[in-house]
Amino acid sequence: MSTAQHITQAVSPMMWAPERWWTLFEHFLALSLMSIGGAITLVPDMHRRLVVEGGLLSDVDFTASIAIAQAAPGPNVLFVALMGWYSGGIGGAAFSMLGIMLPSTTLTLAVSRWLSTRRTWLSVKAFQAGMVPVTMGLLLATGYLLAPPVQTQARALLLSAIVAVLVWRTRISLIWLVAGGGLVGGLGLLSNNTPH
Repeated sequence: MSTAQHITQAVSPMMWAPERWWTLFEHFLALSLMSIGGAITLVPDMHRRLVVEGGLLSDVDFTASIAIAQAAPGPNVLFVALMGWYSGGIGGAAFSMLGIMLPSTTLTLAVSRWLSTRRTWLSVKAFQAGMVPVTMGLLLATGYLLAPPVQTQARALLLSAIVAVLVWRTRISLIWLVAGGGLVGGLGLLSNNTPH
């Protein structure tokens, strides 16, 4: 069965499921204002609500949504639309994006206008500095969640440490690190299975 057939069969019964659309809208609306560092930092909570508690997505569809959106050109928030698509068709995608974008976009616009004249205030600088560890913690939790099969493998942890040091101490373009990660994954160097 082709990928297109799989997607069509998985989504067609849910294409007109307004109760799912509303559930997705409410979920992403609630998450929107917590997306410090971008929507990607909310992946652990999205997984909990959409896969574990709600059963709206399988683990495979959840991970595929993120992988496809991150590999595609454009804003990385598009993974939210893919999660909505897998959960409730085109309506699910639209309601998910509306939920995640509406509050955070409105707040960001208002705050950026207010901050433009107050950048030198000590309280503003302190708030911005305090948000750095919060964002880093959310990104680490996301990385941990997206790598379940290799979380405890020494090779994966070593590779992660090497990449972190390269990003921190060199000026290597990130595209080369992404390409290297793709090569390592494609060769199956971090999995227990050999590539086909």
